Amino acid sequence: MTWYQALLLGIIEGLTEYLPISSTGHLILSGWLLGLSGDAERWAAVFRFNIVIQSGAIAAVVILYRQRVQSILAGVAGLDPEGRRLAGNVLLAFLPAAVAGLMFGDVVEARLNGPWPVVYATFVGAWLMLAVVWWRRGSGHDDGDGLDAIDWRVAFSIGLAQCLALWPGTSRSMVTIVGGLALGLSPTAAAEFSFLLGLVTLTAATAYTVLRDGPEMFAYFGPAAVMIGLAASTISAAAAVKWFVRFLNQRGLGPFAWYRLLLAGVLAAALLGGHLEVPQLVPEKSVLPPD
Repeated sequence: MTWYQALLLGIIEGLTEYLPISSTGHLILSGWLLGLSGDAERWAAVFRFNIVIQSGAIAAVVILYRQRVQSILAGVAGLDPEGRRLAGNVLLAFLPAAVAGLMFGDVVEARLNGPWPVVYATFVGAWLMLAVVWWRRGSGHDDGDGLDAIDWRVAFSIGLAQCLALWPGTSRSMVTIVGGLALGLSPTAAAEFSFLLGLVTLTAATAYTVLRDGPEMFAYFGPAAVMIGLAASTISAAAAVKWFVRFLNQRGLGPFAWYRLLLAGVLAAALLGGHLEVPQLVPEKSVLPPD
């Protein structure tokens, strides 16, 4: 992998990880355009590379939401009641997808392991977003509740929604934000809880990949490529999160839904035309949502 390939993959990972537009769909498209999907071994390494550089996106949220993170850590230590409540809700929301991944990971890989399921997921996710947007407009829930309104029921329901992200291309951030909005949260609260939940989910997925495949992946690409990808992912994720929260409050989810429809169309056209070929999307069993 060249330095510019690592840089571009890091930027794309950071930009798409927390936006509801499917980082997996963009991985397929960008990996193909960069000439990294030529064989199964290389594609498997690229997939692991992108999971590892998620650490940059994790770091970006830790930096941007450091006060919330500090409150959660203080709550775990028994020093902050509000932080303890938020920590419990985030952990409760994490559990359904972790359990579902362990139970159904093999089935998901066998049935949904390929570019066409990603196209379908991107398309279906777009209409799910539009449905929630139209429902909120019609029901007068444009404002919504804040983060302090999340109780265990809301947290667990968002966690159940996150299980849908086991379907590659659905987008973990999309299903958790849509779940929060459908449960009456404000756009800001839904996005912030999705980011905090992502810290746990993505950290677990990254740690699992590093422990399992880290040495092989570093040997394949070299530490320099990984460091470049991490740095690019951190910077681009921080910029994307700050922009996304502002945009979400001003314009809502609608534009992202239309973008997903466009992305699904581009992917489908490339596949039907025989231009886009990837040997395998998810090379090995994944126990957590791949996005």
